[in-house]
Parts: sequence; structure tokens; C-alpha cells
Amino acid sequence: MTRTITRSYDSYATARSVVEQLEAAGVSSNDISVVGRDGETGETNAGEGAGIGAGIGGAAGLLAGIGLLAIPGIGPVVAAGWLASTAAGAIAGAAAGGLVGSFVKEGHDEDEAHYYAETVRRGGSVVSVRSAPEHEATVQAILDGATPVDRTAREAEYRAEGWSRFDENAGPYRPPVV
Repeated sequence: MTRTITRSYDSYATARSVVEQLEAAGVSSNDISVVGRDGETGETNAGEGAGIGAGIGGAAGLLAGIGLLAIPGIGPVVAAGWLASTAAGAIAGAAAGGLVGSFVKEGHDEDEAHYYAETVRRGGSVVSVRSAPEHEATVQAILDGATPVDRTAREAEYRAEGWSRFDENAGPYRPPVV
């Protein structure tokens, strides 16, 4: 039985590196998804998204098919894989739930789905992998080796700011002034 394993990262560069490591370990690009934004500015770097495929050796792998997508409540993101396809279908009216629905469809509970969508909204990136049981240890080692965000601590930060769940009708995220 295939299981979906997902981690969030503060930087799109880290997420991109994780995808490259997964593919180098033999994980099929069909089993990997990535959705992210530039964590420093909160804006998608379109030039980076357009040039990623060339940077890893031509048309091979998931990153070669990366594209830009505008997700309600988040704005423009760099995305590839089934998460991008499902979210794009929701935007076009072909599916319900947008990015949250994409995570739920892949086996995450509602709380996880809202957390991952909010992470992207706030400038982070998410890598999600469909894994057969015999490959889970390898996939988890790669995902965890890149020092993902501690979900419990990050969710506590979000809640301290008044967040309770992802709102696709919310305006662009603006960090609190300290």
C-alpha cells in the first residue's frame, strides 16, 4: 500500500535539493510533488522556476516540468507533480478544495493539509512523496536529512498569531511587525 510522506521547508532551494536527492535515489518523478514560494520575499521567482529543469540536466526529472500556478489564498507558486495538477484542477473548477484538497486526497488529515497550505502561503515549500512500504525508510531519511520545519513548533507559532486554519480567501501573508 502506497503512503504519502510530506515535509515542509523554509526555503525553496532546500525543497529543490530534496527533490533532486529523491530522484538520485531512484524515486520516480511521478511519485514526487513540490509546491513552493521564495521564503525571503514571499514572491515566486519566475526566472528560477522557468530555469530549474535546465539546471539539472535537461528534460529529466520532476523539476524539468515545473511551472507557475496561482493558488487562491496563496498567490503564485512554483509547482510540479500531482499537488500542482490537483490544485490547478480545483482552480479551473474541475475539483474541490484547492491545495488543502490536494493534501487530503493524498491521505493527509485536514489539520495537516491546512498546515501545509499555510506553510506555502507564508513563503515555505512542501515536498510530498508517494512511497511503497519498502522505500519509506529511504524517502524519510532524505526528507528528514534536509532538516524540515518542525510542524509542532511552527503550528504553535501560527496559532500564537491567531491562525486556526488555511483560508483561501485571505489576502497575501504579511509577517507581524516586531
